[in-house]
Amino acid sequence: MTVASDSDPHRRMLLQACVNGAREPVEHPWLSADASVVADDAARAVAAGAQEVHVHPKDAAGRDSLAADDVARWVWAVRSAIPGVPVGVTTGAWAEPDVERRLAVIEAWTELPDHASVNWHEAGADEVAALLLKRGVAVEAGLWDAAGFEVWKRSPVRGECLRVLIELPDEPTELLREHAEGMIAHVELEEPDLPILLHGEEGSTWPVFDLAVELGRATRIGLEDTLLLPDGAPAPGNAALVRAAVARVRGV
Repeated sequence: MTVASDSDPHRRMLLQACVNGAREPVEHPWLSADASVVADDAARAVAAGAQEVHVHPKDAAGRDSLAADDVARWVWAVRSAIPGVPVGVTTGAWAEPDVERRLAVIEAWTELPDHASVNWHEAGADEVAALLLKRGVAVEAGLWDAAGFEVWKRSPVRGECLRVLIELPDEPTELLREHAEGMIAHVELEEPDLPILLHGEEGSTWPVFDLAVELGRATRIGLEDTLLLPDGAPAPGNAALVRAAVARVRGV
Protein backbone atom coordinates (compact mmCIF):
# COMPACT_ATOMS: atom_id res chain seq x y z
CA MET A 1 0.00 0.00 0.00
CA THR A 2 1.29 3.44 -0.91
CA VAL A 3 0.76 6.61 1.08
CA ALA A 4 -0.50 8.71 -1.83
CA SER A 5 -2.18 8.43 -5.20
CA ASP A 6 -0.32 7.67 -8.41
CA SER A 7 -0.58 11.32 -9.44
CA ASP A 8 1.06 12.53 -6.25
CA PRO A 9 4.81 13.34 -6.46
CA HIS A 10 5.23 11.83 -2.98
CA ARG A 11 3.69 8.47 -4.00
CA ARG A 12 7.00 6.64 -3.58
CA MET A 13 7.69 8.03 -0.12
CA LEU A 14 8.33 5.28 2.41
CA LEU A 15 6.21 5.37 5.56
CA GLN A 16 7.47 3.15 8.35
CA ALA A 17 5.47 2.33 11.48
CA CYS A 18 7.60 2.44 14.66
CA VAL A 19 5.14 0.60 16.82
CA ASN A 20 6.53 0.49 20.37
CA GLY A 21 10.10 1.68 20.95
CA ALA A 22 11.75 1.58 24.36
CA ARG A 23 8.63 2.86 26.12
CA GLU A 24 7.20 1.11 29.17
CA PRO A 25 4.02 -0.95 28.67
CA VAL A 26 2.17 1.25 31.20
CA GLU A 27 2.46 4.26 28.87
CA HIS A 28 -0.21 3.05 26.42
CA PRO A 29 -2.62 0.09 26.11
CA TRP A 30 -0.96 -1.06 22.86
CA LEU A 31 2.54 -0.95 24.38
CA SER A 32 2.26 -4.51 25.60
CA ALA A 33 4.91 -7.01 26.69
CA ASP A 34 2.88 -9.54 24.67
CA ALA A 35 4.29 -9.82 21.14
CA SER A 36 0.95 -10.92 19.68
CA VAL A 37 -0.80 -7.77 20.94
CA VAL A 38 1.80 -5.47 19.38
CA ALA A 39 1.79 -7.56 16.20
CA ASP A 40 -1.98 -7.10 15.88
CA ASP A 41 -1.55 -3.35 16.22
CA ALA A 42 1.28 -3.43 13.67
CA ALA A 43 -1.06 -5.18 11.23
CA ARG A 44 -3.62 -2.41 11.70
CA ALA A 45 -0.91 0.18 11.06
CA VAL A 46 0.04 -1.54 7.79
CA ALA A 47 -3.62 -1.73 6.77
CA ALA A 48 -3.81 2.02 7.41
CA GLY A 49 -0.91 2.75 5.05
CA ALA A 50 2.46 1.88 6.59
CA GLN A 51 4.83 -0.08 4.36
CA GLU A 52 7.34 -1.32 6.94
CA VAL A 53 7.37 -2.02 10.67
CA HIS A 54 10.11 -1.20 13.18
CA VAL A 55 9.63 -3.03 16.47
CA HIS A 56 11.55 -3.36 19.74
CA PRO A 57 11.49 -6.97 20.98
CA LYS A 58 10.75 -7.24 24.70
CA ASP A 59 11.44 -9.67 27.49
CA ALA A 60 8.69 -10.98 29.78
CA ALA A 61 8.87 -7.81 31.90
CA GLY A 62 8.42 -5.54 28.88
CA ARG A 63 12.03 -4.35 28.69
CA ASP A 64 13.87 -4.05 25.37
CA SER A 65 15.77 -7.25 24.64
CA LEU A 66 18.24 -8.47 22.04
CA ALA A 67 18.16 -12.07 23.35
CA ALA A 68 17.68 -14.64 20.58
CA ASP A 69 14.47 -16.09 22.06
CA ASP A 70 12.89 -12.67 22.49
CA VAL A 71 13.89 -11.46 19.03
CA ALA A 72 12.62 -14.69 17.45
CA ARG A 73 9.28 -14.48 19.27
CA TRP A 74 8.67 -10.85 18.32
CA VAL A 75 9.87 -11.02 14.73
CA TRP A 76 7.84 -14.18 14.14
CA ALA A 77 4.72 -12.62 15.69
CA VAL A 78 4.91 -9.48 13.55
CA ARG A 79 5.77 -11.42 10.37
CA SER A 80 2.85 -13.78 10.98
CA ALA A 81 0.49 -10.80 11.33
CA ILE A 82 1.78 -9.02 8.19
CA PRO A 83 3.32 -11.57 5.79
CA GLY A 84 5.61 -10.03 3.18
CA VAL A 85 6.01 -6.70 4.98
CA PRO A 86 9.61 -5.82 5.95
CA VAL A 87 10.21 -6.01 9.70
CA GLY A 88 13.09 -4.23 11.44
CA VAL A 89 14.33 -4.30 15.03
CA THR A 90 16.55 -2.22 17.28
CA THR A 91 20.10 -3.03 18.36
CA GLY A 92 20.15 -0.22 20.94
CA ALA A 93 22.98 -0.36 23.46
CA TRP A 94 20.50 0.23 26.32
CA ALA A 95 19.25 -3.34 25.72
CA GLU A 96 22.77 -4.76 26.03
CA PRO A 97 25.45 -2.19 26.98
CA ASP A 98 28.43 -4.56 26.76
CA VAL A 99 29.62 -4.61 23.13
CA GLU A 100 30.96 -8.16 23.20
CA ARG A 101 27.77 -9.52 24.72
CA ARG A 102 25.71 -7.52 22.22
CA LEU A 103 27.64 -9.10 19.36
CA ALA A 104 27.24 -12.55 20.90
CA VAL A 105 23.46 -12.28 21.24
CA ILE A 106 23.09 -10.96 17.67
CA GLU A 107 25.23 -13.85 16.45
CA ALA A 108 22.77 -16.18 18.20
CA TRP A 109 19.65 -14.80 16.50
CA THR A 110 17.65 -17.53 14.78
CA GLU A 111 14.71 -15.55 13.36
CA LEU A 112 16.45 -12.81 11.40
CA PRO A 113 14.68 -9.49 10.82
CA ASP A 114 14.79 -7.85 7.40
CA HIS A 115 16.76 -4.94 8.82
CA ALA A 116 18.02 -3.56 12.10
CA SER A 117 18.83 -0.04 13.26
CA VAL A 118 22.35 0.68 14.52
CA ASN A 119 22.99 3.91 16.41
CA TRP A 120 26.38 5.23 15.39
CA HIS A 121 26.81 7.31 18.53
CA GLU A 122 26.94 4.05 20.52
CA ALA A 123 30.08 2.04 21.18
CA GLY A 124 30.52 -0.92 18.85
CA ALA A 125 28.39 0.43 16.00
CA ASP A 126 30.84 -0.63 13.27
CA GLU A 127 31.15 -4.14 14.69
CA VAL A 128 27.40 -4.55 15.15
CA ALA A 129 26.69 -3.32 11.62
CA ALA A 130 29.35 -5.57 10.10
CA LEU A 131 27.92 -8.61 11.91
CA LEU A 132 24.39 -7.83 10.78
CA LEU A 133 25.53 -7.47 7.18
CA LYS A 134 27.46 -10.73 7.42
CA ARG A 135 24.28 -12.44 8.61
CA GLY A 136 22.23 -10.97 5.77
CA VAL A 137 20.39 -8.35 7.82
CA ALA A 138 20.20 -4.89 6.25
CA VAL A 139 21.38 -1.96 8.37
CA GLU A 140 19.62 1.32 9.09
CA ALA A 141 22.27 3.79 10.26
CA GLY A 142 20.89 5.85 13.13
CA LEU A 143 22.40 9.35 13.27
CA TRP A 144 21.25 11.53 16.14
CA ASP A 145 24.07 14.06 16.44
CA ALA A 146 27.34 15.33 15.00
CA ALA A 147 29.39 12.87 17.05
CA GLY A 148 27.51 9.91 15.61
CA PHE A 149 27.83 11.33 12.11
CA GLU A 150 31.61 11.60 12.45
CA VAL A 151 31.87 7.95 13.51
CA TRP A 152 29.58 6.84 10.65
CA LYS A 153 31.56 9.01 8.21
CA ARG A 154 34.68 6.96 9.00
CA SER A 155 32.88 3.63 9.04
CA PRO A 156 34.07 0.99 6.56
CA VAL A 157 30.48 -0.21 6.14
CA ARG A 158 28.71 3.14 5.77
CA GLY A 159 28.11 2.65 2.04
CA GLU A 160 26.57 -0.78 2.64
CA CYS A 161 23.73 0.59 4.76
CA LEU A 162 20.14 0.25 3.60
CA ARG A 163 19.39 3.84 4.61
CA VAL A 164 20.30 6.54 7.10
CA LEU A 165 17.86 7.38 9.89
CA ILE A 166 18.15 11.03 10.87
CA GLU A 167 16.35 11.59 14.16
CA LEU A 168 15.77 15.15 15.32
CA PRO A 169 15.37 15.72 19.05
CA ASP A 170 12.43 17.31 20.81
CA GLU A 171 13.61 20.87 20.22
CA PRO A 172 11.90 24.16 19.26
CA THR A 173 10.16 23.94 15.90
CA GLU A 174 12.05 26.94 14.50
CA LEU A 175 15.33 25.00 14.83
CA LEU A 176 14.19 21.81 13.11
CA ARG A 177 14.53 22.81 9.45
CA GLU A 178 18.10 24.08 9.81
CA HIS A 179 19.04 21.01 11.85
CA ALA A 180 17.46 18.62 9.34
CA GLU A 181 18.86 20.27 6.24
CA GLY A 182 22.32 20.42 7.79
CA MET A 183 22.32 16.71 8.65
CA ILE A 184 20.95 15.76 5.24
CA ALA A 185 23.62 17.83 3.48
CA HIS A 186 26.40 16.17 5.48
CA VAL A 187 25.08 12.67 4.77
CA GLU A 188 24.64 13.36 1.06
CA LEU A 189 28.14 14.76 0.82
CA GLU A 190 29.47 11.38 1.94
CA GLU A 191 26.88 9.03 0.39
CA PRO A 192 24.77 10.91 -2.17
CA ASP A 193 22.82 7.82 -3.25
CA LEU A 194 21.94 6.51 0.20
CA PRO A 195 18.25 6.92 1.11
CA ILE A 196 17.45 9.03 4.16
CA LEU A 197 14.56 8.52 6.58
CA LEU A 198 13.83 11.68 8.57
CA HIS A 199 11.84 11.63 11.81
CA GLY A 200 11.42 13.36 15.13
CA GLU A 201 10.45 12.40 18.65
CA GLU A 202 7.85 13.61 21.12
CA GLY A 203 7.18 17.33 20.44
CA SER A 204 9.19 17.34 17.20
CA THR A 205 7.42 14.30 15.72
CA TRP A 206 4.71 15.97 13.66
CA PRO A 207 6.73 19.06 12.60
CA VAL A 208 9.54 16.77 11.38
CA PHE A 209 7.02 14.47 9.70
CA ASP A 210 5.65 17.44 7.74
CA LEU A 211 9.18 18.54 6.88
CA ALA A 212 10.04 15.04 5.62
CA VAL A 213 6.98 15.07 3.39
CA GLU A 214 7.87 18.54 2.09
CA LEU A 215 11.41 17.36 1.29
CA GLY A 216 10.18 14.10 -0.25
CA ARG A 217 12.05 11.99 2.32
CA ALA A 218 11.09 8.66 3.81
CA THR A 219 9.70 9.01 7.31
CA ARG A 220 8.01 7.10 10.08
CA ILE A 221 5.28 7.42 12.68
CA GLY A 222 4.18 5.38 15.65
CA LEU A 223 3.94 5.10 19.39
CA GLU A 224 7.73 4.93 19.68
CA ASP A 225 7.97 8.56 18.60
CA THR A 226 4.73 10.05 19.91
CA LEU A 227 1.61 9.14 21.86
CA LEU A 228 -0.29 12.10 20.40
CA LEU A 229 -2.20 12.84 17.22
CA PRO A 230 -1.38 16.08 15.36
CA ASP A 231 -4.10 17.96 17.26
CA GLY A 232 -2.60 16.92 20.61
CA ALA A 233 -5.25 14.31 21.40
CA PRO A 234 -4.06 10.92 22.72
CA ALA A 235 -3.59 8.43 19.87
CA PRO A 236 -5.78 5.31 20.24
CA GLY A 237 -3.02 3.26 18.62
CA ASN A 238 -0.52 3.03 15.80
CA ALA A 239 -3.21 2.72 13.14
CA ALA A 240 -4.66 6.10 14.13
CA LEU A 241 -1.21 7.67 13.90
CA VAL A 242 -0.64 6.17 10.46
CA ARG A 243 -4.05 7.33 9.23
CA ALA A 244 -3.24 10.86 10.40
CA ALA A 245 0.14 10.64 8.68
CA VAL A 246 -1.37 9.46 5.40
CA ALA A 247 -3.90 12.29 5.53
CA ARG A 248 -1.07 14.80 5.96
CA VAL A 249 0.86 13.32 3.03
CA ARG A 250 -2.20 13.57 0.79
CA GLY A 251 -2.80 17.12 1.95
CA VAL A 252 0.64 18.36 0.84
